[in-house]
Amino acid sequence: MAPPNQLCLVLVIFLSIFSLSSLPTSAIIPKANVSLPLPSSQLVENLCNGKAVENHRFCLKALSTPKIIAAMDTTQLGTLIMKLGAANAKATLNVYNEIIKKPGSPQALKALNCCVEAYKYAILSFEMVSSELVEDPQTANYDVAVIGPEIANCEKELINAKVQAPRLLVGNRFMKYYVSMGYEITSTLELQNPNEY
Repeated sequence: MAPPNQLCLVLVIFLSIFSLSSLPTSAIIPKANVSLPLPSSQLVENLCNGKAVENHRFCLKALSTPKIIAAMDTTQLGTLIMKLGAANAKATLNVYNEIIKKPGSPQALKALNCCVEAYKYAILSFEMVSSELVEDPQTANYDVAVIGPEIANCEKELINAKVQAPRLLVGNRFMKYYVSMGYEITSTLELQNPNEY
């Protein structure tokens, strides 16, 4: 039998690996061809430690692709985050569109349609923010911030209609995380490049 210290070490290693893999991001985060998480850049670390970021671990995992780690400045990182946010919104919108096709109550259909509109808005906003990052970080900051209430309203409608769909809840949660990351990066850009309005 192994000594207690070795058993504890094996247990700690197992639990560490298990806890790192517990966040179900593969369905919503675009897949990278990387088997192990890469060490994050200082730029990514600073962003993920920002006060607006809702989930530090999610942020680090979502921003662990080689392209993102290679980002040279805040604007480039912001553009990549907006692309990830838009991709997440598109993937979640596809899930909503799948579920809408299934029979359900009129209240559920109304709630799902509300969410479809919220996600269409989120996609357009993330794409628009990408182009605003350099010219007008203040507008970019506002445009990413207003996605949050749209998703919150979607969630409220789902709850009121008693729609039971864990995939939608996960998609909504991830969208909130991307919005918080987008808000943090646009706030940083706004501080770096204040407008003279």
